[in-house]
Amino acid sequence: MKKILLSLSVIFAINITAQDCSELFISEYIEGPGNNNGIEIYNPTSNPIDLSQYTINRYGNASQTATESWPLSGNINTGEVITIGNGQVDSIWVSTYWSLPVDPVFFAACNLHGSGIYPTPFYFNGDDAMTLEKGGNIIDIFGKVGEDPGNAWTDDATAGYTDANGGTWWTKRQTLVRKNTIKQGITQNPILFNPTLEWDSLPDATYTAMGWHSCECTPILSIQNTDVSYVMYPNPAPKGQNIVINSKKIVSLIEVYNILGELVFVKENNIFNSGNLKEGNYLIRIYFKDGKSVTNKLVVE
Repeated sequence: MKKILLSLSVIFAINITAQDCSELFISEYIEGPGNNNGIEIYNPTSNPIDLSQYTINRYGNASQTATESWPLSGNINTGEVITIGNGQVDSIWVSTYWSLPVDPVFFAACNLHGSGIYPTPFYFNGDDAMTLEKGGNIIDIFGKVGEDPGNAWTDDATAGYTDANGGTWWTKRQTLVRKNTIKQGITQNPILFNPTLEWDSLPDATYTAMGWHSCECTPILSIQNTDVSYVMYPNPAPKGQNIVINSKKIVSLIEVYNILGELVFVKENNIFNSGNLKEGNYLIRIYFKDGKSVTNKLVVE
C-alpha cells in the first residue's frame, strides 16, 4: 500500500504549475437516472487540440489506481466542448438485475460514447473519482481519488464533504457545470473535495447545458459593449432558429464571427437565422445607424 501511495503522490505532483486557459479541463459532469452518465471536456486554449493523447478514467470504490480508462479521439476546436457519455442502447441482464439503456435524449446530446458494455468509466456512480489525463498525467480531477464519500460527495463541511452526517448529494443524480470563472483543471488530489467551490448544480436529468460552455477564457475576440440598450434572443438558440435584436436604435448591420475570430457572414437587418451555423459559440457584432456598436456572445445548440 505504501508503494501505491508514493506512486500516486508522484503522479499528482505533475503539472501543478499549469497556467490559466492553457489545457483542457472537465466542464460538465452528468450523473443521471439509470446509466445516463457523461463527462464534458472544454478547450479553453487558442488552438485546436488532438484528443488522441487524452483519456477519461474512473477511480471506483476508493481505488488508488484507475479501475477503467477510455481513450479519446478526434479534435476539439478552441472554445468548444466534447461530451462523452455511456453508450448502452439496449437492456442488459447483469447477474441479478436488468441494466437499462440510456435515455435517447441524453444519447443524442453526447458527441462520443463509451462501448455500452460494462465496465467502462461511464458506469460511474456519485462516489467515484473521475480524471482527465494526458499521456498518463492527470490534468483534471473530479472528486477525490482514494476516498469513499458514501453515496456521494456533499455540501457538508462537518463530514469533510462526505455523506457521513447527511448533507445534500452533489455528485449523485445531479448535473454539475463548471463555474465560468474556472480556467484550469485540478492537477493535485485535493485534501477535501468540496463540489460547491467550482461547480454549479442543475436538477437531475438536465441535458440542455451539454454541448457548450461559458468560460472567462475567451480567445481572439473580447466583448466590449457601449451604453446601447438592446436585447438579443433567443440565446442559447436552437439550430435553425431566427435570432432577433431588439433596440430603440436602428440596427444597420450584423456580423457573425466564429470563436477563431473569422467572419462567418454579414446580415443587413436586425434578424438572422442560425441554420447555417454549427453548434458552438459565436460572437455577434451589432452595428447601429448612429455609428455605435456592441458585441455579444451567442450559443447555438
